[in-house]
Amino acid sequence: MLEQIPFSNLLLYPPSLCMLLLVCAVLAALTQRKQVAITLTAVGLVWVLLWSLPVTTLYFGGKLESRYPFQLPENLSQGDVIVVLGGNTQANRANWFEPFNRATATDRVDRAAALYFAGRAPKILLSGGAYEGRVSEAQGMAKVLRQKGIPDSALILEKESRNTHENTVMTQIALNNPAHQKILLVTSALHMPRALASFQKQGMSALPAGVAPQISLPDDYALNPWLPHTRSLEASRTIIKEYFGLLGYWFRGWI
Repeated sequence: MLEQIPFSNLLLYPPSLCMLLLVCAVLAALTQRKQVAITLTAVGLVWVLLWSLPVTTLYFGGKLESRYPFQLPENLSQGDVIVVLGGNTQANRANWFEPFNRATATDRVDRAAALYFAGRAPKILLSGGAYEGRVSEAQGMAKVLRQKGIPDSALILEKESRNTHENTVMTQIALNNPAHQKILLVTSALHMPRALASFQKQGMSALPAGVAPQISLPDDYALNPWLPHTRSLEASRTIIKEYFGLLGYWFRGWI
């Protein structure tokens, strides 16, 4: 699940941080601190250039996505419950460097349905509160699963959590006795390291069952990983945020 902290998320976006540093550089120049102004300007511009390169996205995003390789449903262990964390990653693109295509989208709900119909677990717990309005992410995901033919009796809704740590805590409450239940955890490949560590930290028996990786070079058109690309900048915020999330969760003792 993607925590929403608007101001901090804004600063994690390289162009936004660059603009802030440039403003600070102007202020430094106005106060006759030339060396400080030059340093701030250089850092801001280099930071944007670095994250505009696909090779940066491929390396740092790929490091997280490759921690738990994608597996077909039939190759996963049997579980007691499929836990799906709310939140979208890059509009569910099958590949972050390609435009959104519904036919190839990698959706967490679709993954949960595939696991259920493959007989991997008899129950699906949907975890996610409402950021705006009264409809929670859990309710929205449940609606899609019902349309796919999954009965209400198989669905458990956790409608209060607003971040990954709360996903973990609220899931424990919803499952009542999670220590004796094997969880198949569904989230994005990028988010899986932090999410899985959070569940395991709380003593739950969770196994990675996430969607396929989304960060790779496209096959259908040429993309030079060493030349700036707008999609790299768009993807950078989520990748940077995930690394800071891991650090923050470790510092708080949540993983």
